[in-house]
Amino acid sequence: MGLNIPPSPRPGKVPQQPLVPGGVLAVDAGNSKTDVALVAADGRVLGAARGGGFQPPVVGVGPAVAALAEIVERAAADAGFDVREGGSDDGRPLAAYTSACLANADLPVEEQRLETAVHERGWALTTRVANDTFAILRSGVDEPRGVAVVCGAGINCVGMLPDGRTARFPAIGKISGDWGGGSGLADEALWYAARAEDGRGGPTELARTLPAHFGLGSMYALIEALHLELLAAERKYELTPVLFATSDAGDPVARTILARQAEEIVALAVVALGRLDLLDEEADVVLGGGVMAARNPYLMDTLAELLTARAPKARTRVVTAPPVLGAALLGLDQLAAPPQAHATLRAHYG
Repeated sequence: MGLNIPPSPRPGKVPQQPLVPGGVLAVDAGNSKTDVALVAADGRVLGAARGGGFQPPVVGVGPAVAALAEIVERAAADAGFDVREGGSDDGRPLAAYTSACLANADLPVEEQRLETAVHERGWALTTRVANDTFAILRSGVDEPRGVAVVCGAGINCVGMLPDGRTARFPAIGKISGDWGGGSGLADEALWYAARAEDGRGGPTELARTLPAHFGLGSMYALIEALHLELLAAERKYELTPVLFATSDAGDPVARTILARQAEEIVALAVVALGRLDLLDEEADVVLGGGVMAARNPYLMDTLAELLTARAPKARTRVVTAPPVLGAALLGLDQLAAPPQAHATLRAHYG
C-alpha cells in the first residue's frame, strides 16, 4: 500500500479477537470528504459513514485523526458497535486490519507519522496508512497491479504489483516537478487569456469565455476580482470546464493547454510503468479525479495517442468506483481474503 515496511502491530497489548474477526476498517480520507467502511471477512459492508476532509497540514495530525475518529465511530455504530474512545468497552479492537488511504500522506515519512497516530486509536490489530491515490488505483483494477494517475485539483501517480513493490512520486506541487490538475489548468488558462487581452500574447477565446463565466466583461475585471478576493479563490476551479468547452469549440490555445496536460499524464504513467517493469506487458493505467471524470474528448484522444506511442500494451480506464472500495480491497489483499470476498465487496459498490 505504498510502504514496503510491515504494518504497525498494536503495541503493548496481547492481541484480542476483534469485534469483526478477519474484518477491515477501510478509510478513504480526501481533502474535501472522508469515507469509512467496516467490512467483514467475507466482503460484506457492515457499516459506513461519511464526514469532512482530512487536512493535517492545516489543523495538525492529532486534530485531523481525532476528526477521523468521529467518522469511524459513526461507521461502527452503523454496524451495531460502540467503539467510542478507540476500541470497544472490553478493549477489543474493531477489526483485524485498518486500511487507511489518506490525503496529505505524500511522503513515506508522512505515511509513517500518520500510521502511528491512526494505530494508536486501537481500531485494529494492525494498521497500514498509504497515500489516497493507492485507493483510487486499487478500486480500478481487478488485482493489485497497475498504475493510476489522478488528475483532480492537483496531479499524482502511483503504481503497485502483487509482490508489494510500488512506484510513486512526491506530488507536492511545482517543487517536485508537478504540473496540471484543475488548479494548474485554471492558472494556465488565465495566463494565456490575460496576455491575449493586453497584447503580450496571441488571440484566444479564453480571454472572453473565462470572464464571461463570472458575468464579467474583460480579463482585467476577472484579474481584479480574483486579486481583491471579490471572487473566492476556490472558484478558480470552475474555470476548468470553461477551458474544456473552449477547446471543444476549436480554440487552438485551449487545446494547447489540454495537450500539455495529456503529456504530463502520460509522462507520469510511463515512468511508473517502467519502474515496475510493466512497459512491455499488458497493464492497466487507471485515470481518476475530476479532470479525468469529465472525459473531455480532445484530452482523452490526445492522451490515448501519446500513451499508445510510448506504452502500446497499456490499457486506460477511467475509474468510477468510490476510493473507499479500493482501501477496503487493499485490506482484503493483506488479509489474503478469498476471491469471493473481493467480488462481494465490489458488488456492494455496484
